[in-house]
Amino acid sequence: MIASLPATTVEAYKTAITSLEDAKAEDIITINITGKSSIGDAMIVASGRSHRHVGAIADRLLRDLKDAGYGSASIEGLPHCDWVLVDTGDLIIHLFRPEVREFYNLEKMWSADQGPEVTIARA
Repeated sequence: MIASLPATTVEAYKTAITSLEDAKAEDIITINITGKSSIGDAMIVASGRSHRHVGAIADRLLRDLKDAGYGSASIEGLPHCDWVLVDTGDLIIHLFRPEVREFYNLEKMWSADQGPEVTIARA
C-alpha cells in the first residue's frame, strides 16, 4: 500500500498510522484512492470506543500531524465526536464510533472497484 502512494503522502501516512496506533484506535483500514478521486491519495478509517475516545484520538492525531509539519490539517466533527474527519490535503482520516462507522460503511463504498484495501494488523 505505502509503496503505491506518492512520496508527498508517505510521511503523513506514516505519522497518522503511528498516531492512531499509539492512541489505541481500532479497526484501522487504509484505502488507496490515488488516481481514483481528486480529494486525496489515501484514506484511513479507524474507530474509537466512545465519543471521548474518538475525541482523544483526533486530538492526538492533530498534535502529531502538526509536530510532523502538517499543521494545516482541516478538521470537522470534533465537538460531537461521532465522526471526525481530518484532512491533510493528500490524506483523509475518518474517525468513528463503531455504530456510526457501521451505518456509513465508507470502507465498502470507497473500496468497491477502487483497488486493494489493506488492514493494518494490531498486536
